[in-house]
Amino acid sequence: MTTIASRLQAVNARIARVAQSADRQADEITLLVASKTHPAERVREAWLAGQTIFGENYLQEALAKMPALADLPIEWHFIGPIQSNKTKRIAENFSWVHSVDRAKIADRLSKDRSESLPPLQICLQVNVSGEASKSGVPPEELAHLAAHVVRLPHLKLRGLMAVPELTTATALQRSQFHMLWELFDRLKQDGYELDTLSMGMSEDMDIAIAEGATMVRVGTAIFGPRRYPIPEEIAARAAR
Repeated sequence: MTTIASRLQAVNARIARVAQSADRQADEITLLVASKTHPAERVREAWLAGQTIFGENYLQEALAKMPALADLPIEWHFIGPIQSNKTKRIAENFSWVHSVDRAKIADRLSKDRSESLPPLQICLQVNVSGEASKSGVPPEELAHLAAHVVRLPHLKLRGLMAVPELTTATALQRSQFHMLWELFDRLKQDGYELDTLSMGMSEDMDIAIAEGATMVRVGTAIFGPRRYPIPEEIAARAAR
C-alpha cells in the first residue's frame, strides 16, 4: 500500500473512531482532502485510493492542476479566501465554495455561474475567533448574509465553514467549534435547509467531529507537510 493510500485509510479510521466515541455514525462525516501545494500526480494517487472530494485554496494553483486530472470525476471544492476578480473562474471550475463571507462575493459567484451547470454549493465562512487576520463574516452578521445568499439564483446554501484560532488550548478550540455549531443550528431552526458544517483539519478534527462537524478538511495527515510556497500565496500575504 502506498504512503498516501495508507494515510488515507488511517484518517478514515480516525474519523470512524472519533465518531463512535461521540455517539455518531462515521458516514455522517465527509472527508474533504485539502490538496493545496501538492501536485496533480499525488492527487491522482489519493483518488486511486478511493478519495473523490478535494479542496483547493488558491485558484491559480488549482487551475494549473485540473487539466492533468480532467479524466477523473473529482468533486472540486474551493476552500480559500476569494478575491473579487477570481469569482468567474471559481464559479466555472468548482462544485462547492466554502469561503463566502460577504454579499459582494456571493453576488458575483451567482452571476458568473453558468445556467448550464448545477447550482454552486455554498458554505458561509464565519470568523469564530474574532482574529483580524482571518476571513469570515462576523457571527452577528451571519443571519443577514444567509438571508441574502439564499435568494440568489445559481447558488445553493448548504451550511457554514470556519477556521478557528490555531492554538493548543483544547477548551478554546472546542468553544469556537461549538459556536459554529450553535450558529448552524440557529439557522436551521429559522427554516434554512442546511446539512453541512465544514470544520476541523488534521490537527483538530477530533474536537470538530465531537462538536458536530459533517465535513472535515484534511491535507497534512494524508499528503504530509506542505511542499512549497506558491506565488499566489506570497502575493496574498503581501497584500494583508
